[in-house]
Amino acid sequence: MYLNCHTYYSLNYGVLSETELLELARAHGVETLALTDINNSSAGMNFVRLANEQGIRPILGIDFRNGNVQVFVGLAQNNEGFREINAFLSQHLHKGTPIPAVAPIFEHVHVIYPFEKIQEEERTDFRAYEYIGVSMDELRKLRFSKYREYTDRLVLLQPVSFRSKKDFNTHRLLRAIGLNTLLSKLPQSEEARPTDTLRPMEELKKALVDFPHIWENTQRLMDSCSIAFGFGSHRISQNQSRFLASKAMDVERLRELALEGLPRRYAHPTEKVRERMFRELKTIQELDFVSYFLINHDIVSYAKSKGYPYVGRGSGANSLVAYLIGITDVDPIELDLYFERFINPFRASPPDFDIDFSTWDRDDVTAYIFKRFEHVALLGTYNTFKYRAAVRELGKVFGLPTEEIDRLSAGRYEQGALDELARLVLKYATYIHGMPNYISVHSSGILILDRSEHYYSATTLPPKGFPTVQFDMIIAEDVGLFKFDILGQRGLAKIKEAVEVIKCNQPDAVLWDIKSVEAMKQDVNINRLLSQGRAIGAYYVESPAMRGLMKKLRTHDYLGLVAASSVIRPGVSSSGMKDEYIRREREPERRKEANPILLEIMPETHGIMVYQEDVLKVAHLFAGLDLGEADVLRRGMSGKFRSREEFQAVKLKFFENCKQRGHDVALTQMVWEQIESFAGYAFAKGHSASYAVESYQSLYLKCYFPLEFMVAVLNNGGGFYDTELYVHETKMWGGVIHPPCINRSGHVNAIYGKHIYLGLGQLRSLERLVIQRILNERQLHGKFRDFDDFIDRVPIAIEQLTILVRIDAFRGFGVPKKQVLWQAVFKTKAHRKETIQKLLFKPNHRHFTLPHLPSHPIEDAYDQMELLGFPLCGYYELMEGKIKSRLTAGDFEAHVNQKIWIYGSLVHTRLNTTSKGDTMRFTTMLDLEGHFFDCVHFPQAMASTPIHGKGIYLCHGTVTEEFGHFSLEVVTTLKQPLKPDPRQVSTGALMAK
Repeated sequence: MYLNCHTYYSLNYGVLSETELLELARAHGVETLALTDINNSSAGMNFVRLANEQGIRPILGIDFRNGNVQVFVGLAQNNEGFREINAFLSQHLHKGTPIPAVAPIFEHVHVIYPFEKIQEEERTDFRAYEYIGVSMDELRKLRFSKYREYTDRLVLLQPVSFRSKKDFNTHRLLRAIGLNTLLSKLPQSEEARPTDTLRPMEELKKALVDFPHIWENTQRLMDSCSIAFGFGSHRISQNQSRFLASKAMDVERLRELALEGLPRRYAHPTEKVRERMFRELKTIQELDFVSYFLINHDIVSYAKSKGYPYVGRGSGANSLVAYLIGITDVDPIELDLYFERFINPFRASPPDFDIDFSTWDRDDVTAYIFKRFEHVALLGTYNTFKYRAAVRELGKVFGLPTEEIDRLSAGRYEQGALDELARLVLKYATYIHGMPNYISVHSSGILILDRSEHYYSATTLPPKGFPTVQFDMIIAEDVGLFKFDILGQRGLAKIKEAVEVIKCNQPDAVLWDIKSVEAMKQDVNINRLLSQGRAIGAYYVESPAMRGLMKKLRTHDYLGLVAASSVIRPGVSSSGMKDEYIRREREPERRKEANPILLEIMPETHGIMVYQEDVLKVAHLFAGLDLGEADVLRRGMSGKFRSREEFQAVKLKFFENCKQRGHDVALTQMVWEQIESFAGYAFAKGHSASYAVESYQSLYLKCYFPLEFMVAVLNNGGGFYDTELYVHETKMWGGVIHPPCINRSGHVNAIYGKHIYLGLGQLRSLERLVIQRILNERQLHGKFRDFDDFIDRVPIAIEQLTILVRIDAFRGFGVPKKQVLWQAVFKTKAHRKETIQKLLFKPNHRHFTLPHLPSHPIEDAYDQMELLGFPLCGYYELMEGKIKSRLTAGDFEAHVNQKIWIYGSLVHTRLNTTSKGDTMRFTTMLDLEGHFFDCVHFPQAMASTPIHGKGIYLCHGTVTEEFGHFSLEVVTTLKQPLKPDPRQVSTGALMAK
């Protein structure tokens, strides 16, 4: 009898999860229940799944409202009806238009208008599927209304939004948060009624004793509705099932593409390659994944036609067919990739392809997908209330002062000292913590479906302009909606731009095809950068941890980098096997200590689990699980399915099988702990290999075109480090860095030979509009001849002009910047412009004779620090006092286990929590010669080794060595003072007089 129920997906209104709503219904003897969230169908499919498990028959609908005013409720008679109401809602969500007073013509939907609305409008005509909904509170009014005679139109429309007074209070707080108002000013019209609760069925019958027709009409309406989706083992793929006109044509097309790609990838394909290819094609066809491959091939083919670089990764990189048809660039034969990690006969979901594009190309690829295929939508995700954010929102709703809100959200309070309002804030924050706050867009997921996305939910239209479904990937996969992952990353943008910059700066240079990774893998100079850790700017291999690991592993080739990419992941480290892997890699004799069974299963990684595939191999070959069970184990370790019964059953079978096979109990437990500790964090080997391919492309450019590559890195937001470090790295490779120049700089950085001019966009406070005016004027009418010419041609406020002068952007005109600054003040006052119209006549400029204005290079450095964020000269040239130690990172090897003093310019620092809960710090520094060294600040030394921002530190500590990598265990850090700004010294001295 409940046709109007809300969950917390009625955003900033409902308070119940789908589970809580169903549990409430079951406790009150409800056998059929309709979910009708307000302008939202996010919970629909999961509600159906849970209702079936609870033995409750589900109905789906939508409560259509304008603000908090209910217009009508639409109930889907079947799946077609659900599509109709979702499509109708989507039109209004996309356009932002109000819901009309009268529902459109539906074919498979029941429409229920609220009683009060019908009375206000005095409607008398109703379509066959339209009803008048009366709540429990309105039954008294019905007795005195003319609509009591509409006996065949009346149904019970009792809203259900909460269970108790606590829920109602939470609801009011959510309404105030949603409307951004104080609770005391929340209009009653914006609230639900306190009586919008679910009551026992006997109470409903008793209330309707005088209106038996209402009970009968409601029952008949409910009986006419049914909704069904396939879940779990009963699901079928809802993805686009055919790429061409028929599945047979798809199969033939995939076979043709694979055969065409065979000679391109292998000059002399072996029988092993051909056998693997045909085996994969057969399995792909049997599992009905052919269209999935062809769609991904179509996407990357478009990217190739546009010249967009891309990386195909994920478990899909294990597929030879994917390699042959160009979705990936990872050779699974070379890497001995485990095909069953990617596809096996037990796998119900399609394989996993993640395709990375340049940040700037991704949107165009996404737009192509929406144009190319008929039924496309972005996958949604929900941002939920975090506890601290909930405290802040509730603090504002209760009208608390900002200082108190800050204190409460940070947890800086004593429970006994809190007043009543503060206690209420903390109490209700625990209630709304975890509730959906607003819908967002999944980072990469796109659905390409066989039929309209509105069969599954309504869609919103976020700022990017692509329709987005109202549910997340968990329920999507459970119902057979498998996403295509289209991602954007800056690493590819750097590669693409670097190639363009090289062609411009060195037009005669011989540039390898960036896809010729095989040649790059064999290049001694490129591999030397890996082993020396000189990979700054290169994708995925530039962080301090990765550089250190590559030194420890003596990484000098592609396969070594593939392994390092996975070894560095948290799981391998937390399992304690990272150090053992390094030892076995460096000391071949130590490999004999590996368990013979595990060594036979994983010879390449010396008997240690490094990749996700190793979980399958060990589960299958060591524990005797079949491939389907092994894959359940792997997926379960990700945490997504850890609580599922199927995972627990496989875990029990793992131990039982090991016992039957005679494995030692301690060995079995050790293997299981390794699996459990890292499987959810480790990479698939193909995934690591895909990253390694991109790393080699970056390293090739860094090795042979370092300056152009570093310009591309700077122009695409850097990477792990900040801009200052990449500028330093450019100088270390011979680049000459210049501050922004009015005639040579663009918005981004520009290179001329070895000279790099920082872009105008690097200036922190220079407005984008001003930059655009300067560049447009220069492009249309040529370079600026002198400062007067600039003033005549570019409308600019004195504040913005001062930024350009202080950074010495006009230095090319041969006038000291202090004199330019005085001219700027005089001339902007004399020629203040109110419009940006071109001048008909060139104005006469007055020229003033200025006295000599002394300047000092340190003044420029301080201006650069303020305007760019760092000095171009580096901090060592600004350090006050004499150098007391000339030791550098190159001296560490000769001072192992000795205490030393060394100067370091801070590059990067991060805090880490130990297993005991203590805080320690890792810091990366540059020595006097500009080379890296790493510092470790153990918990006991934290107080004596403070780090207070960028600058020079004199570090005292012990040099340590681990697997050939040296670092400093610091016990003291002293930040060194910088030479003062002469202008401040002069001003201070003048004021003292």
